[in-house]
Amino acid sequence: MSEKNQIPDKNNNSAASSPSGKKPAPEIGSGSSYTGQRMTYPNRPETVNPDQATLREQWKFAMRQYSKWYSHAWGTAILAGGVFFGLGWIIKGSNPLPSLQSSSKSPKPDDSEEK
Repeated sequence: MSEKNQIPDKNNNSAASSPSGKKPAPEIGSGSSYTGQRMTYPNRPETVNPDQATLREQWKFAMRQYSKWYSHAWGTAILAGGVFFGLGWIIKGSNPLPSLQSSSKSPKPDDSEEK
């Protein structure tokens, strides 16, 4: 949020210097609402495309954010898996995954049935 406040708004500065050159920001509502006030768009669209350096900086920032969120999501999923495995082990009292059971507990065939 503090980064947004540090970036100067080119539209507001130029509108203040030449009042007849710019149109006011688009407004929401018809003015006949019960409060009688009109609201302006909080993030109105840019009139020109930003330069290459700005786009490159925004792209790098977006990639860093995505990488951070992606790694946090995987870390959370792995941690939750470990927690649920441990919880299952505590509730069951032994290994909750049957595929990881030791082969010594499997039933052995009786020799008397073969004869």
